[in-house]
Amino acid sequence: MRVLIAPDSYKGTLTSVEVAKALSEGWRRARPGDEVRLAPLADGGEGTLVAIEAAGGWQRREAVVRDPLGRSICAPWLVRNDASAAVVEMAAASGLSRVAAEDRDATRATSAGTGDLLRAALDAGIRDVVLGIGGSATTDGAAGLLAALGARVSDDLATVDLGGLDPRLAELHLRVACDVTNPLLGAHGAAAVYGPQKGASPEDVARLDERLASWADALEAATGRAERDTAGAGAAGGVGFGLLCLADRLGSLELQPGVELVMEAAGFEAALAEADLVLTGEGRIDAQTAFGKTALGVARRAKAAGVPCIAVGGSVTPEGIEALAAVGARAVGASDPPISLAEAIAAGAAPLVACGERLARSI
Repeated sequence: MRVLIAPDSYKGTLTSVEVAKALSEGWRRARPGDEVRLAPLADGGEGTLVAIEAAGGWQRREAVVRDPLGRSICAPWLVRNDASAAVVEMAAASGLSRVAAEDRDATRATSAGTGDLLRAALDAGIRDVVLGIGGSATTDGAAGLLAALGARVSDDLATVDLGGLDPRLAELHLRVACDVTNPLLGAHGAAAVYGPQKGASPEDVARLDERLASWADALEAATGRAERDTAGAGAAGGVGFGLLCLADRLGSLELQPGVELVMEAAGFEAALAEADLVLTGEGRIDAQTAFGKTALGVARRAKAAGVPCIAVGGSVTPEGIEALAAVGARAVGASDPPISLAEAIAAGAAPLVACGERLARSI
């Protein structure tokens, strides 16, 4: 058999590369004669660079950028071997993981470092960029990002001057990995929904929403685009909004599901065309899986190609099983019998190795 193993990471436990290797190791124990190909995936958040780099054809580079609190750090990004395209991960520069829990400050956090990474790609002569915006620490509506690219933004975000924007942006074809459909403001907006996980108190959430409203007034007036209610405007603390407003000043702009963009960059379709079976998975297969998480994206592609698909979850709920069954895929737990999250973290890759072997023996 030709087996394609294409999981997401198990957040906080194993990278997608580690998950794929563990399942492969177990599978080969039971069926050493099978051809096993690894295609680790991600959804545009943390781990996107690792997943795409593992597919081959990309080179890792580093740039000195600002972290969410403005401190200087080195952040990675990828360039295709022929220098025709780049992949930038917002989490690498402006991610929540860049700030210790005790230092998180949603009112201060800036997306400037992501703008620094985009400028590094432009400096390298690249005009085709995939930008993953998951896992951010910021709620600044992309004000920091735009400032890093030449805009003049007041400290309170009440005024913006786009006259100094980098003219190379007019040549930039930007595809944004975005799985969030929230608007910018209000009860379902960037501050209210995502601010608390970034360290915002209820009082901070109210202040952030007011500041984003002021920013929306300024940026929409400057660009002539009304984007605050557009699906995805609330992504990454409003980075979706800032980029949508900038659309007329870019070569092109598309917001697409993260897993779809990562699949394309990682050459997933070519690998799927040669597969007899696909294994995918993620840390938790639950009701959220139905809203476009990696396992569902893989299962849909597999069904379209007529290839059976099995999804392995660190934990699996009935809702997750149902979501995958609806597209013809089977969901299984990594551990049999199930174990707690603490036990899973302590066990590392071992349950996945055992699961890979168990699945191979069941074929």
